[in-house]
Amino acid sequence: MSEAIEQLKEALALSPDNIPLRLHLAELMMNSNDFANAAEQYNEILKRNYGNIKARKGLASVYFRQKKYSTAIVVYEALLKENALNWEDMVQFVRCLIKEESYGEAVDVYKKVLQQNPSFKDDEIDTVLRMPSAGGMMNEEEELNNLFGNEEEDIFGIPQQSKQQQFFMEKPDMRFENVGGMKDVKKEIALKIIQPLKNPDLFKAFGKKAGGGILLYGPPGCGKTYLARATAGEIDAKFINIGLHDILDMWMGNSEKNLHAIFEQARNNTPCVLFFDEVDALGASRSDLKQSSMRHVINQFLAEMDGVERKNEGVLILAATNAPWSVDSAFRRPGRFDRVIFVAPPDEEGRAEVLKQHLLGKPADNIDVQAIARVTPAYSGADLKAIVDLAVEDKLEESLLKGSIEKITTKDLLKAAKQHKATTSEWFSTARNYALYANESGLYDDILKYLKIKK
Repeated sequence: MSEAIEQLKEALALSPDNIPLRLHLAELMMNSNDFANAAEQYNEILKRNYGNIKARKGLASVYFRQKKYSTAIVVYEALLKENALNWEDMVQFVRCLIKEESYGEAVDVYKKVLQQNPSFKDDEIDTVLRMPSAGGMMNEEEELNNLFGNEEEDIFGIPQQSKQQQFFMEKPDMRFENVGGMKDVKKEIALKIIQPLKNPDLFKAFGKKAGGGILLYGPPGCGKTYLARATAGEIDAKFINIGLHDILDMWMGNSEKNLHAIFEQARNNTPCVLFFDEVDALGASRSDLKQSSMRHVINQFLAEMDGVERKNEGVLILAATNAPWSVDSAFRRPGRFDRVIFVAPPDEEGRAEVLKQHLLGKPADNIDVQAIARVTPAYSGADLKAIVDLAVEDKLEESLLKGSIEKITTKDLLKAAKQHKATTSEWFSTARNYALYANESGLYDDILKYLKIKK
């Protein structure tokens, strides 16, 4: 192998712009585990032929082998947008996402893998992203139906969702310690959800059962979904992330069936955390709805939360909304979402923690996260991630030009913070009006406290 590499180097010395030759050399270096030199060759190709697909794939593979997962993800994401990845490339992409604990994106990419290669199996990936059914391991057909839904045709030949549709279920391994800041929110969730499961006898003595719901509200990008997944991890529970598209169906009655199927799956797999994102779109005030079909969906949701047909013990319901003022008040009655918690943008200490989390595994040079936290008031977790992403993109471009890994510095992040402004101001402008003029029950007192407004 080393002799072949030397011969190719000699050939390239005579013909440095020969891209196929340089690609072959890089592949031989990869096979010899000489990742640094392989990366150098791929970067040389990109200097001569910017955007070369094979070189970018090779570079992503090098970063994966070097355990630089976040850098590899940046390259893979760009290639995926260009539809340049086959199923084998996407498998490696999935592994990178799992290493970075980006489980939602990993699931989306994994679905694409199975669409291209339905027979693909990988125990390591399946252990993280797929769950066995309550009665034992699923067969291949059941697993695919769990990911993509099972369709059947009605008497008119129109595809309809099967009554036994399964929704994607995972078992997160992240914990509260992986979520920056939000100490008060974590404390409330622990009292409502975690402690009743860990100390059932104590809570039973006070007439409290494990179950019920919490509604998280606040500006977008402050980690509500991330917190829900960490809650499931804290109690070693299954986790089902439900979006509006999982429920609503164009055919009358199917949306209610979908909701029932979701709750049934959770009841059969307790303890289970059900997370409803953008619940305001589903639980809008019934008085504001013109379509009776949506009122039926809301009534079904309320019936499922009440456990009319089957008890919900061990089913823990979390929901998130950016517009709590649009959620029907019936959702906030005892036994439903009886805890409504404001998830504010992280404070300075929390911002420093969030930045540390987003910088983990990335090539960085003694970052002063406190300095960045001080100049980013009101920034959401998503805003802080955007700052890190901007700095990564700049450094990645610089690294490609120089042919070596250039580390992210505090200066790079401060520059990115000037480019990306906080996105929460518009939300607070709306929320402030509700907190001042539609707050008879005191529901929005936490918003006034955060804004330091005395009423």
